[in-house]
Amino acid sequence: MAEGIHSHLVPAHGDALAVRDWPLPAGVAPRGVVLLVHGLGEHVGRYAHVAGRLNAWGFAVRGYDQHGHGNSAGARGALPDDDRLLSDLAAVIDDTRQHMGPRRPLILLGHSMGGLVAARAVSLGLRPVEGLVLSSPALDAGMGAPLRALVQVLAALAPGLRLGNGIDAGRLTHDAVEVQAYRDDPRVHDRISARLARFIMRAGPAVIEAAPRWTVPTLLLYAGQDAAVRPAGSAAFARAAPAGRVVTQAFPQHFHELFNERDRACVFRALGDWLTARWAPVDQARQKIR
Repeated sequence: MAEGIHSHLVPAHGDALAVRDWPLPAGVAPRGVVLLVHGLGEHVGRYAHVAGRLNAWGFAVRGYDQHGHGNSAGARGALPDDDRLLSDLAAVIDDTRQHMGPRRPLILLGHSMGGLVAARAVSLGLRPVEGLVLSSPALDAGMGAPLRALVQVLAALAPGLRLGNGIDAGRLTHDAVEVQAYRDDPRVHDRISARLARFIMRAGPAVIEAAPRWTVPTLLLYAGQDAAVRPAGSAAFARAAPAGRVVTQAFPQHFHELFNERDRACVFRALGDWLTARWAPVDQARQKIR
């Protein structure tokens, strides 16, 4: 079950999304469903070990490859329209709700660009969810004024132009085995289109601006030595969010990929503690109601 159960979902626009499910064994009382949203240039198959941890804590898991990534449709790193990543997430949420049992909470877990997509969807109230986990979210992509101006021009004149995304694999994690696996993975790519870069550039500040009005219980995990996104974006979001609504834990010595770090036990401990403290198995929840 490490690889999950593969399927495809075709949203209204017709571009197929590759989906994976990691269900719970029969007879296990579920706490809820976690929907994984991966980062730029990668795919949800890299999160099989995360799904395994979530299953062990009593959560069914679903994930999907975003447009232009993994086994989903689309040119690598491309974005056909400004809101495609958000509309795809909404379609996956709708489909997931249809297959979930009653009374189960749905929690989004997004990493990097996936964290940005999940957070932006929550800030817009795109679909109701019961919880949100953000891992090194791309709330501040580190674009200075000249680069921001260039992205604006390119997105207006050549939105489909794809360039290197600038990710340094050697700075994703201190774990050399994980770095090599990333480099050897044929489904990992280094492309980003001008339109996708503009989405990332605009969505991060929009999420931070919405933080004071945040209502969804959120766990924010971010790395202090992140070379892919600026930790300052996560820190700004945490400062602006209502007290108690967003639980934040920084890992000062970690690189970007928290779940693949050499010292990942503390990251999974923070994730597991937060999830299991909030959502009891459904059978226990019904007993408490009675």
